[in-house]
Amino acid sequence: MMDTSRSDLIELVVVGAHMSGMTLNHELSVLGGAFHRTAQTTDDYRLYALSGGPPKRPGLLRIADGQGQRINAEVWVLPPAGFGIFVASVSAPLSIGTVRLADASSPKGFLVEPEGIVGAADITDLGGWRSYMTSLVPMPD
Repeated sequence: MMDTSRSDLIELVVVGAHMSGMTLNHELSVLGGAFHRTAQTTDDYRLYALSGGPPKRPGLLRIADGQGQRINAEVWVLPPAGFGIFVASVSAPLSIGTVRLADASSPKGFLVEPEGIVGAADITDLGGWRSYMTSLVPMPD
């Protein structure tokens, strides 16, 4: 188990398919990543279910202060080499930028370019990707 308090580790905010137990989580683990903590963004984000896939992917877009909602997230830590390899693999319309968290920290994390939300469903009111994925599961009769 990785010592997540090491000073050389880089925090990475994930809000979707890279979260614990999700489809792409293994991409963090194979690069030496480790779960660090749960978090919420500040209330200036909107969350979208992007078109395309598989896998289904979210897009986190920062908007005007106070005009969005807090979004549930996870913070992972990666060693510098793993972080570099991971960031190099991220393709448009997703990108890695600075994400403002409710705890006043600002780690790097997934964001979406504005053009990426064209045709995407706004799922902000669900509060996070896990809730969205649960909403897709048919209820038994």
